[in-house]
Amino acid sequence: MPETPDFVHLHVHSEYSLLDGACRLPALVQRAKELGQTAVAITDHGVMYGIVDFYNECRKQGVRPILGCEVYVAARSRHDKVHGQDSRYYHLVLLCESNTGYRNLIKLVSAAWTEGFYIRPRIDRELLEQYHEGLIALSACLAGEIPQALLAGDYAAARRTADWYSNLFGAEHFYLELQDHGIPEQREVNAELIAMAKELSLPLVATNDVHYLRKLDAENQAVMMCIQTGRTLAEGKPIGFETEEFYYKSTSEMEKLFGDVPEALSNTVKIADACTFEFKFGNLYLPKIAASDGKTPFEQLRAHTFAGLDKKIESGYIRLDTFSKEDYIARAEYELSVIESMGFTDYILIVRDYVTYAKTHGIAVGPGRGSGAGSLVNYLIGITDVDPLRFDLLFERFLNPERVSMPDIDVDFCYERRDEVLRYVSEHYGAEHVAQIVTFGTMAARAAIRDVGRVFGMSYAEVDRVANLVPRAPGVMLADAMKQKDLKALYESDANIARLLDTARALEGMPRHASTHAAGVVITDKEVSSYVPLSVNGDTIVTQFDMDTVAELGLVKFDFLGLRYLTIIADAERMIRRR
Repeated sequence: MPETPDFVHLHVHSEYSLLDGACRLPALVQRAKELGQTAVAITDHGVMYGIVDFYNECRKQGVRPILGCEVYVAARSRHDKVHGQDSRYYHLVLLCESNTGYRNLIKLVSAAWTEGFYIRPRIDRELLEQYHEGLIALSACLAGEIPQALLAGDYAAARRTADWYSNLFGAEHFYLELQDHGIPEQREVNAELIAMAKELSLPLVATNDVHYLRKLDAENQAVMMCIQTGRTLAEGKPIGFETEEFYYKSTSEMEKLFGDVPEALSNTVKIADACTFEFKFGNLYLPKIAASDGKTPFEQLRAHTFAGLDKKIESGYIRLDTFSKEDYIARAEYELSVIESMGFTDYILIVRDYVTYAKTHGIAVGPGRGSGAGSLVNYLIGITDVDPLRFDLLFERFLNPERVSMPDIDVDFCYERRDEVLRYVSEHYGAEHVAQIVTFGTMAARAAIRDVGRVFGMSYAEVDRVANLVPRAPGVMLADAMKQKDLKALYESDANIARLLDTARALEGMPRHASTHAAGVVITDKEVSSYVPLSVNGDTIVTQFDMDTVAELGLVKFDFLGLRYLTIIADAERMIRRR
C-alpha cells in the first residue's frame, strides 16, 4: 500500500553524481511513486547534469520534481587555490523555489566550475550573497560547514555560521538538516543542531543522504566509488559510506528515525510545496544580428543570396542550361520565405559569418554535408558548395514549414585549424555567449566487467576471459550476451563469475565520465549561463546539458566538425602549388 505523503526526500544523488550516486532517474522516480511520496528532489554533487531528464521523468510519472544541487563551498574565497590550504570545502544543499532560484542556481554552479574549481567546483559566500534569491538552503550532511564546526567542538563558530546563512536566505529559506545513517557522529551533531534550532528559532528538516534505491544496492554503490577512487572492496568501505543506510527510505522508516522531531519531517513537505519552478520549453535563444547599412537581418540575407546568385552565374559555377535564372530565383524566394517565417534568419547569417571567416583566412572548409546541402540559400551565400537544383536535393530535408524542428548545418573544417574558427566565434559573439556541449561516456558491457573485476580483486586473466565472451558488436547489452551458451554456462557454474556479471549488469549504461561533444557548440543572445549551467572539461567550457537537452531548452547547436581529410587535402594542395 502507498504511504501517506508526510515526507519528501530532499537530499538525493542520482547517477549523474558520477561514480557516486547509483539512482537511475526512471527508477528513482518510480521508487518515490511506489512509496506514495508525491514529490522528490535531485541534488547531485556540484553539477546539474541530470535535472532536465529528471524533471521530464517526474512529469511523465506524475511525481512533482524539486530541482537542486549539493554545492561545495570554499573555506575561504573561491579564488583562493593554495595547495594544502584550500583543499577544505563544505557541502550545502540548494533547492530551486522559483524561476529566479533556478537562474541563480545555474549561475552559482557555473561560477563554481569556471571560477572556483580547485579539487572540486566551489562557490563562496560572495557568490551566495549575489545569487541566493529564490533558493532554499539546507545545512547538508556531516561535511556541511555547521556540522564540521560542531564536530570540532566549536559551537560558537557553528552558531555564527547558522546566523549568517539564516540572515542571508531569510525566514523559511534556511534549514538545519538532520541525518541518521547509523553513524555515531551524526547523532551527536543532531542533538546540537536541535538545541541550536531552538536557540536561534531556526527550522529543522530531516533527510536521508540517498545514493542508492534499496539497502541491497549498497555494494553496487560501493563498487562505483571504488571505480572512481581506484580502490578495491578488500581495502574497506568507501569513506563516508561506512553503513548501508544511504538508500531511499520509506516514510515510516524516516518516522522511526525522527519521530521525536516531527516538525523536521513535516518541513520536508512544506519545502516541497514551496518549490514551484517549472521549465518552459519551446523558446529559441539565438543571438540577434544587428542591422547593417540600414538593412534588417532578413534584408541582409536576401541581399547576400541574390548577390551570390549573380556571382556564381558570372563565374560559371551555375550553368543556365537545365535550369534558368528564373528557376533559381523562384527557389531562392521560396526558401527565404520559409527561413523568415520559421525565425531562422539569424541562424543562417551566423553560420555564413564563421564559414566566411574560415574561407577568407585560408582554413579549409568542406563542401557541405547532411540536410544543409539541400538549401539553395546556403549554396548562394557560401555556406555549402553544392548546387541543390543541379543535383535535385530537397530543401524540405533542411527546413520544412509543416514540421517545426531546428535547422542543422554540419560544417567540416580543417582538423588542425578548427580551433581558430571557434576562437573567432568566441571573440566575435563574446566568450560568455559561446560554449561547447557536454557528452557522457557510459559504462559499456565489457568495460563494466573489467572495472568491476578489478574492484573485486579478481585476476586480470579471469576477468579478461569473461569480458571476451561478450560479443564485440556495438551496443550489445549484458542481458543479451548472457543468453549465449558459454557465458551462460560460466554464470551458472561459478558463484564469483555470477557476482561479477550481476554487479556489472547493475552498473551497465550508467554515466562514467563527462567529456566534450566532438562538434556541438551553442551561441546565445544572453550569456549561456543565463539558460544552462556550465562546467569545464580540460580547458574547454561546456554546457552541463547534452545536445538534445540544450535543444529542448531553446539553445541552438552549431556543428563545427574537425575533419582530418580536409587537412590532408589542404596540405597536398599547398605542396602541389609550391612545386
